[in-house]
Amino acid sequence: MYQEKPGIFTRAIESWLANQVEEIILVIDVTDTVCIEIARRYPVTVITTEIPGKRDALRVGWNAARTELVALVDSDTVWAPDVAEEVCKPFADPRIGGVGTRQNTHDRQGFLSRINDMFLDHRYFDENACQTRFGRAVSCLSGRTAIYRRALLLEIEQDFMTETFWGVPCLSGDDKRLTTLILERGHLTYLQRTARVWSTFPTNWWSFVRQRLRWARNTWRSDLRALSRPWVWHHPFLAYTMLDKAVSCFTLLVGPAFLTYSLIQHNWLFVAVLAIWWQISRSAKLLPHLTQRPSSFFFIPGYVVVSWAMALIKIWALLTIRTQHWLTRDVAVEHGQVVRTGLPDGRSS
Repeated sequence: MYQEKPGIFTRAIESWLANQVEEIILVIDVTDTVCIEIARRYPVTVITTEIPGKRDALRVGWNAARTELVALVDSDTVWAPDVAEEVCKPFADPRIGGVGTRQNTHDRQGFLSRINDMFLDHRYFDENACQTRFGRAVSCLSGRTAIYRRALLLEIEQDFMTETFWGVPCLSGDDKRLTTLILERGHLTYLQRTARVWSTFPTNWWSFVRQRLRWARNTWRSDLRALSRPWVWHHPFLAYTMLDKAVSCFTLLVGPAFLTYSLIQHNWLFVAVLAIWWQISRSAKLLPHLTQRPSSFFFIPGYVVVSWAMALIKIWALLTIRTQHWLTRDVAVEHGQVVRTGLPDGRSS
């Protein structure tokens, strides 16, 4: 935990306690005195750490745990009352090493919140759902809530903590790295969509771009490494989705290129055909979301435009793939070390 908003943090703790889990362990950056004070009001275990960055905090947490299953949870993530019960079900299969949950945005007010929610539902009703159905190999168990067998976390700990990319220590990408290490050792990963959680997402464009840039860099690093290893080809559908994601950020931009050309040529019929096609095709793609939130139909054009912007972000991420910076928190890799780059109030450290 680092620089969390007190209100959402309080709601998150209370939701975890309502699930009656055996123990809640909070690993909090020593500089975050506000959250330390809040945490000590509840029956939880509080561990403070002087080492910046999420990666070491995760390691500290699972080493302090004593249960067979361990949930790694972000400090802004609120659970439904039955999450703990639901996420345990897939572990009846001894081959399952990790389980993820369905996510949605905590606050669905405003354009970006609605768009983020649409992307999340697409991910959990399409991409991750298909990876679960065709091979039980989900490419990334989101760190907002991911459950693992503790014995496996201890087994992969060294590889997790010493990850580098082209000689640079990895600061972020913990979710992808943990998932990949589990799959690499022959275990399976699974989406338990009946387990629902809600998290905060950026509500301004600058934060949104920075978060997506960090995620895109992590995806490129993880997927390119995985595709160069034999293990991923034992999961054909997983390998296909990685390749598809790599190519789609380029092919997705063909549409707006045609649209721009048609506008320049004043070919209004073709412009209308494109607009209608995008509205219909994306509505079909987002049908599970639209059945629950029909008003999102009117956000489809915005969803399409943001998809184009994300494609550009992914291309920029590929070009800057070695850069290691959290972007939405004041933590970065400088001279090969993870360091704090600012204090919670925004002042330089």
